[in-house]
Amino acid sequence: MIIVGSLVIVCVMLLLGVSVFVAFGAVLAFIAVVGDQSISGYLPTGSTGIRSLVLLAIPLFMIAGGVMEKGRIAAPLVALAELFIGHLKGGLSAAAVLACGVFGSISGAANATLTCIGGIMMPHLKRANYPAGQSAALLVCASPLGLLIPPSSSHILYGWVAQQHVLKCFLSTVIPAMILITLLIITNQFMLRKYDNIELKDRPDPFMPALKAQGRVAGPALMMPIIILGGIYGGIMTPTEAAGIAVVYAIPVAIYFYKGLTWKTLAETVQRSGITIGVVMVMIFMVVIVSDNLIAQGAPQIAKDMVYSVSENPIVILLMINVVMILIGMLMDDISGLLLSTPILLPIAQSVGMDPIHFAAVIGVNLGMANITPPTAPLLYLGAQVTDTPVAKMLWPTLVFIVFAWLPTLLLTTFVPSIALWLPNLLLG
Repeated sequence: MIIVGSLVIVCVMLLLGVSVFVAFGAVLAFIAVVGDQSISGYLPTGSTGIRSLVLLAIPLFMIAGGVMEKGRIAAPLVALAELFIGHLKGGLSAAAVLACGVFGSISGAANATLTCIGGIMMPHLKRANYPAGQSAALLVCASPLGLLIPPSSSHILYGWVAQQHVLKCFLSTVIPAMILITLLIITNQFMLRKYDNIELKDRPDPFMPALKAQGRVAGPALMMPIIILGGIYGGIMTPTEAAGIAVVYAIPVAIYFYKGLTWKTLAETVQRSGITIGVVMVMIFMVVIVSDNLIAQGAPQIAKDMVYSVSENPIVILLMINVVMILIGMLMDDISGLLLSTPILLPIAQSVGMDPIHFAAVIGVNLGMANITPPTAPLLYLGAQVTDTPVAKMLWPTLVFIVFAWLPTLLLTTFVPSIALWLPNLLLG
């Protein structure tokens, strides 16, 4: 009864538009009333859960992402990408996808990626006569690269929940991200074939002096992912230490080099990030308690029995896991969706032979895809605000990108284990 009641309360409240942490707070109240233990008995579980050094990386990366967003650090990255492919039809939109990937490798968050790159690229795309709805949809569909390209806040959480090597979790989604970038660009190029009035940028002539000049401007921004990822995979820094270095590096670069930030606006940025961090940590506190209670009630075994009652075919089981994760991701954000689904679905995936690191890639792609899938699609509505484009104009192109870019990436990641495991095994053994 507790398991069914908890799931019903979460789904109903989220469908009504209630905040995630409030919905899980209602579940805690339900558990306290129906269960054998008072709610105070569950509080140590949550407080112990969030007192983890690994989780400290999440707020630090959020602050770094906020500093980058307000400090104009992304603009030179976009200009550098435009320099190479801006003269080609579709080159500007391809540059937007690549910029989302580079920015995502620093911010580790889809929202920050969409807000920053979308705000920079959409005016350029409109001026060049790219179709507004399709361009906005492309930016929305590329923004979850912030969840897939390391370092990712979601994979820090997954490694913590699943007791897996965080660096291997980071690497598991690198190749899926490369596949997604390729498919998004190809799909967009195919959709642009009927537009003949797109204005192309002139390729600089001579090219090398222009490249050197833009490289000097973009250099400090490009050094950030190199420092972070090089430090992590070189064994010099832990993800938490790298997140701290990212903040320390981003602040002077944003203030003194790109001059997009002042000490006053820095304080405002940190304050806004602090509010977001507070909401996220309260949400983690709530979800950890609910998740542990569901595990204690036998939810993983019940879910496993239900799945096997439908089919024992591994392919069918993996498809069912994907459907469930997409539904969860459509109802809640990636962090709460991951915290809730990992303890329940990971044992089922392991029962059909899936490696936990492989599952890290599968859950990452699933939750990224869910965040752009209508009707809920939180990134779709955020994209409408950032790009000043009605959702109705974005809906059809978004569905095309989901079917021809995201869905193939998900299926390849799910059924070809080497896509997720090759890089972690090569670099970390």
